[in-house]
Amino acid sequence: MNVDVAYRARAFVTENFKLKLLSLVFALILYSAVHGSQDAQRSLLLGVVALTPPESANRELVTNIPAQIRVTVRGPRSALDEVHADDLSVQVDLRGGNETRLTFDPSMIPVPPGLKIEQIDPPDIDLAWEDRIVRDIPVEVGIVGTPAPGFVVKGAPAAEPPTVRARGPKSEVMVLQHARSDAFDVTGLTAGAYTRQLAIDRPSGRVSYDVPSIAGKVEIGREVVERPFMRVAVAVLGRPNAKSQPAEVDVRLACPPEIVRALRTEQIVPRVQVTSAAEHGSDALPVQLTVDQCEIHTTPPSVVVRW
Repeated sequence: MNVDVAYRARAFVTENFKLKLLSLVFALILYSAVHGSQDAQRSLLLGVVALTPPESANRELVTNIPAQIRVTVRGPRSALDEVHADDLSVQVDLRGGNETRLTFDPSMIPVPPGLKIEQIDPPDIDLAWEDRIVRDIPVEVGIVGTPAPGFVVKGAPAAEPPTVRARGPKSEVMVLQHARSDAFDVTGLTAGAYTRQLAIDRPSGRVSYDVPSIAGKVEIGREVVERPFMRVAVAVLGRPNAKSQPAEVDVRLACPPEIVRALRTEQIVPRVQVTSAAEHGSDALPVQLTVDQCEIHTTPPSVVVRW
């Protein structure tokens, strides 16, 4: 019985085989023709190319134009299968600089014959424009790191040039307070003046700077600490009986920390030198004091000496 079933199955396949194969081919062609001519729809993401005013117009579009729009296309399925989003784009002309609304019209999209644009998303966009202005913005240089032990950064870091020229929409340029550069790394530096090229941070929005970097300048000096010595007697030299008015001054020393720590009060001797040969008289003389590696300030800086 199994042999009989197998024989019949084989006969069903092989009997009139050519005719059956030809019928199958015609059926597939007919199916493809019928379904290929049926209408269908398809969504495509198309790139948008915006033509904006030339630089000389000094007009800035402050509305973001979408990079892509979604387009729904209807037509025969076979024609839709031949459409590729990479082959299509939408070009909009905004070179006038005064358009208030951008409308995406089906006529902007060159689809093949037989296809129809049914929907565009978004269909239109409200546009806003501003005048483009130029303004000089001060550059701010920051500091990172720590100099070598015993050294400090003297004063604020400087930038060369000290300003950059910002260009962009008026509302964005006018609110800029400064342009920030990369921080100047002072790690391990000792005394001296240093210059490094520092990139300027990219401004936000539609603003651009005229230069990408500046020269940052930093000066490193010895670390100093201040120590006051109050009401120190003034020594008068050159006249044994001379007296100063006032007889005492205040002294303020700015020295490296190790020098200040080693100073004793008896080492601070402010003095004035009388050089006049007159037997009696008076003179206003500067107070003198010397301490190695220290900056000295006396109050008052001079006294009146009478003899």
